[in-house]
Amino acid sequence: MIAAGIVGLGWWGRMLLEAGRDLPGFRFVHGAARHAEAGAPVAAQHGLRFSTSLEALLADPAVQAVVLATPHSAHLAQIRAVAAAGKPVFCEKPLTLTRAEAVAAVEACRAAGVPLAIGHNRRFLPTIQAMKAIIAEGRLGRLLHIEGHSSNLNSSQNFAPWRADPAESPAGGLTGTGVHVLDAFTNLVGPARRVSTQLAVQKPAPGALDSLSVLLEFANGISGTLAAVRATPRYWRVHAFGDRASVETVGDTEIILREDGREPERIGFAPVDTLRAELAAFAAAAAGGAPYPLPPEEAVATVACFEAIVRSVAAGGAPMAV
Repeated sequence: MIAAGIVGLGWWGRMLLEAGRDLPGFRFVHGAARHAEAGAPVAAQHGLRFSTSLEALLADPAVQAVVLATPHSAHLAQIRAVAAAGKPVFCEKPLTLTRAEAVAAVEACRAAGVPLAIGHNRRFLPTIQAMKAIIAEGRLGRLLHIEGHSSNLNSSQNFAPWRADPAESPAGGLTGTGVHVLDAFTNLVGPARRVSTQLAVQKPAPGALDSLSVLLEFANGISGTLAAVRATPRYWRVHAFGDRASVETVGDTEIILREDGREPERIGFAPVDTLRAELAAFAAAAAGGAPYPLPPEEAVATVACFEAIVRSVAAGGAPMAV
């Protein structure tokens, strides 16, 4: 049984607490938040000890591992502190806001000999796993292009103010939703090497009305496009194209395989609680079992692409090397 502490008891921290409820081999025992008036009732609701700092949580001898659901700019310092305490760490996405910080986070955990897990929960969708297998089997032929779209009503929700701060959530819908597509791209076709962008802003935050479009060139020579809108109903799609076939997922429970000369094949999957699945994988890694199924080098590659997109947006859409 892995007894975990969680830092950050806001909207997403509460989602993780619910996902970890009655999870075999894992339980939350301690919660920390900067503001006791908001955090203490959440901790009490879930039967957790409560403190107002990461340092106090790490001093709790019952805490064997730590989950971070905190502002993105705080991740590196917190990961270093958890690793220095010799505890496995799960960090919400994005891992960091820059490649240099991502490398430093990975190195801190590697030097301490502790697992590092990142909350790219959509890796645990059976649809994405099926797409990865189909691509690996060569059924698409030579890969040519990949498309991805991830949107939701993020900008109209009453989240903590930091989530709308461009310093914490740059490039429109990239940080909240688009980063899921970047991780899917890294997972399915490998790292990107060049990006260019368009961020169309009709209304700035709060209540932002904007859309992000990204053109990508990958290290293996294929092309890609990404779109993210943060003021429209939830939509998730990834579509990979080869010279013999294409495969796409629209939503979380179906893929469509299109092969020349055949009717499109629709393959359905049972729904999966991806937050619960990622916590289970973290618990296994923390207990010395199977490694967390997101290699650190892929996490760094995703952050590197994220950073290049942010730089492109800041430069008016100019192409940027990753």
